[in-house]
Amino acid sequence: MKEESKKIPKFRNENEEFEFWSNHDITDYIDVSKARRAIFPKLKPTSKLISLQMPVYLVNQIKALANKKGIPYQSLTKVYLAERVKEELSTVNR
Repeated sequence: MKEESKKIPKFRNENEEFEFWSNHDITDYIDVSKARRAIFPKLKPTSKLISLQMPVYLVNQIKALANKKGIPYQSLTKVYLAERVKEELSTVNR
């Protein structure tokens, strides 16, 4: 028999919740065998506008690559940053 699930704490903000789930296993808190698929048609990802100073040559290179791929350069920049952060985190967590 499965032991009782732990109680999920209340979070003050999204960052606190992110930190918690980055270090805890959801199966300790929720019986996933009882989960149902949910649809959130109006859910938009949380994002934050930042200003970033970059060398002109680098911006131009990213724009050229994005143009070849047929996507906005801001989107390509986000993809590259996300991939690199994921790579760095995987080496840190080893």
